[in-house]
Amino acid sequence: MKTRVAIVGSGNIGTDLMIKILETSDTLEMGALVGIDPESDGLARARKKGVATTHEGLEGLTRMPEWAGIEIVFDATSAGAHAANAAICLEHGRTIVDLTPAAIGPYVVPVVNMDEHLDAPNINMVSCGGQATIPIVHAVDRVARVHYGEIVASISSRSAGPGTRANIDEFTETTSKGIEVVGGAERGKAIIVLNPAEPPLLMRDTIYVLSEDGDTDAIVKSIEDMVAEVQAYVPGYRLKQEVQFERFGSNNPLRIPGLGEYTGIKSSIFLEVEGAGHYLPTYAGNLDIMTSAALKTAERLVERRAAA
Repeated sequence: MKTRVAIVGSGNIGTDLMIKILETSDTLEMGALVGIDPESDGLARARKKGVATTHEGLEGLTRMPEWAGIEIVFDATSAGAHAANAAICLEHGRTIVDLTPAAIGPYVVPVVNMDEHLDAPNINMVSCGGQATIPIVHAVDRVARVHYGEIVASISSRSAGPGTRANIDEFTETTSKGIEVVGGAERGKAIIVLNPAEPPLLMRDTIYVLSEDGDTDAIVKSIEDMVAEVQAYVPGYRLKQEVQFERFGSNNPLRIPGLGEYTGIKSSIFLEVEGAGHYLPTYAGNLDIMTSAALKTAERLVERRAAA
């Protein structure tokens, strides 16, 4: 039998995740889609597919008979709304997988630390930018200790719904912390760009990593292996060009404003993420990598519970 789940948030992220579960998951079953706008496209799509809905938030779902069978709740709302949703799930003994940058629970990036926090009542998926870039920082760190990691995530403005736009500050803070906690960097920095270009461009991620000196061939191999691991659940995830390197020694250190001087290797990695087109068109790779990571984490959680 499949494990029944609910999604809170009927916007771009929640709707994309719902479609993925309905069309691709052998483990999860949609129990309900929750929103606050009765006219939202996500709720309309859910009703057409026979999924129970409510526009009265998670509180509304707790008053519905469907609530009794739900084991996992995905939160695709906003960082501000997540605290209340997490409290409800904790009170009722439901695991919540957080797709907002609220960072109440421990950070999880499937290819880096999938099994470390599956027993937590609240699992945080960091951010779309974090899911795309933290694996690469980690890939460098497992070869050469990373002193500093900086990422720039550029997404189409068309793919950024109200929740994403309201969470810009939380995105930068949570992603920066995730670069350190999960990626392994001593210091991390994150920047997000909403690209208004028409026609919309694919998600692009630029990663600058300053590490101790090491074997550049080994760094490239580690990055390419990591890209292949992410592609297992996000096929549109790929390197845009070859990894670039610069060496900085004591006679020509790299100076980073506010952080001081660094020596070692600077690796520049350029990624592109093409979406699967489950809800928005394929330019919305930011949706795809976030919802795919959350889906993979929940499916692994169910697998772990079944084996216990």
